[in-house]
Amino acid sequence: MRPFIIGIAGGTGSGKTTIAKNILKGLPSGACVILDHDSYYRDLAHLPPEERAKVNFDHPDSLENELLAQHLEQLRAGHAIEKPLYDFRTHSRRVETETIAPAPVVIVEGILILVDSSLRGYYDVKLFVDTDADLRVFRRIRRDIEERGRTFQSIRDQYYKTVRPMHRSFVEPSKAWADLIIPEGGDNRIALDMVIGRLLPHVQAFRAEAAAGLLGKAT
Repeated sequence: MRPFIIGIAGGTGSGKTTIAKNILKGLPSGACVILDHDSYYRDLAHLPPEERAKVNFDHPDSLENELLAQHLEQLRAGHAIEKPLYDFRTHSRRVETETIAPAPVVIVEGILILVDSSLRGYYDVKLFVDTDADLRVFRRIRRDIEERGRTFQSIRDQYYKTVRPMHRSFVEPSKAWADLIIPEGGDNRIALDMVIGRLLPHVQAFRAEAAAGLLGKAT
């Protein structure tokens, strides 16, 4: 059996990460890994700092989807990957990477993960987290200030320049590709229970097959 891959999209601050983490918590230990699309932003270390800040990080071209696709192929084949780590303060990739081992369930989450047709082909289930814009904006402001060291002025300027128009051009239309739309962010327990209930039999079958394969090799 190959891993069951879930794509979770939605606007900035919609609760995608919360949904992903709650799915992970609802499955047996070690049964799920999460790939955040933000880690695959293109490395801008070759650009001067002032040029890096001008890049439209809400456009699909800002992400290295080719590398993400390669990593999904490796995980489906049962191989570990080295996921890049992105430094949002410098807009560049760190030297170190994070080793992600293969698992029965792989979650890919990000605002643009349903936009690229080549990526959509990897997902067994596509989810879209649909949350009101005012709540999403407040969540983004808090995240960017607390986690990414940004000023309110820079967050506001980016929101009107790229975040809002890119949401309308790419993120919102990608909802049409979703198999399931989850309203009200990451705490929708009914939707979570449905998704986890769908995944548990796959995890059990995946592990049973793996155990049988190991037993066969041992004998």
